[in-house]
Amino acid sequence: MKRRKFIKKSGLSVGGMLTFAQVKANKDLFGTEKQSIGKPVCIATWNVKDATQAAWTVLKESGSALDAVETGAKVEEADVNNQTVGKGGRPDREGNVTLDASIMDHQGNCGSVVCMQNITHAISVARKVMEDTPHVMLAGKGAEQFAIEQGFEAENLLTPKSAEEYQKWLKTSNYEPVINIENHDTIGILALDAQGNLAGGCTTSGMAYKMAGRVGDSPIIGAGLFVDQKVGAATATGMGEEVVKTVGSFLVVELMRQGHSPDKACQIAVERIVENNPEYQKIQIGYIALDKYGNSGAYCIHPGFNYRRFDTKGHELITPRSHL
Repeated sequence: MKRRKFIKKSGLSVGGMLTFAQVKANKDLFGTEKQSIGKPVCIATWNVKDATQAAWTVLKESGSALDAVETGAKVEEADVNNQTVGKGGRPDREGNVTLDASIMDHQGNCGSVVCMQNITHAISVARKVMEDTPHVMLAGKGAEQFAIEQGFEAENLLTPKSAEEYQKWLKTSNYEPVINIENHDTIGILALDAQGNLAGGCTTSGMAYKMAGRVGDSPIIGAGLFVDQKVGAATATGMGEEVVKTVGSFLVVELMRQGHSPDKACQIAVERIVENNPEYQKIQIGYIALDKYGNSGAYCIHPGFNYRRFDTKGHELITPRSHL
């Protein structure tokens, strides 16, 4: 082949490759979901309309995504009728309410507390760990001591209602996770603010009547929560042990990075658990995800899981697809 023809053909080839790359960049990174649907937006696991309302109040005033997720999570932590997070949470088998929480911002900074007692707002303590210490995680008495030093008030988190249920449980002491317990569980909140920054938070009192010291996925960065400003964010609810085994929230975000929509990424992550656990029908896992363009999605094992979304178009409760 003559040199001029070779260069011409090579140039066309390279040009074609660049065109393909450009098309791929426009269509493949987030598939059909890449089109921005607007910001700000916040989503949260379960039907926690007061939490998403509080988060949205921050976002609509051009507040940060980080402030929004903390504000929303605190609503549920303070609600004694929510027996899966904060004050009023169900205790472990020794009768102690222990809280786990994590938070992560758009810069990759993160903080968490595990197995912390006597402090209602675990999400806020987690943020303090992130912002005011050189650490990512504080546990147990150390976390409680740190919280008190930071000005948090110590109080008894075991409410009469949860204490009464605990006494009834002691008669059988049967530990069996309940699917979609009271249509509620771990509260995970993700937000995208008007500046285009992502953040996420996750808070829980863990499995009711768990072994003392048990920690699930919620305070584990990458398992219960993960945020990547270049891609999106994800959080989980349900059987934490299974989420930890697959580093679930990180997996969801990485799947979005590979080009899957938030919905599809959550589905694949759930199916990974289903494939690895022959007794998957006995547990519930739910993921929610939010990409950097404001698209959201979710998927779960059993029907019954739902999530809240609040954006400029309104406030809605969404029921995602399920494996079963």
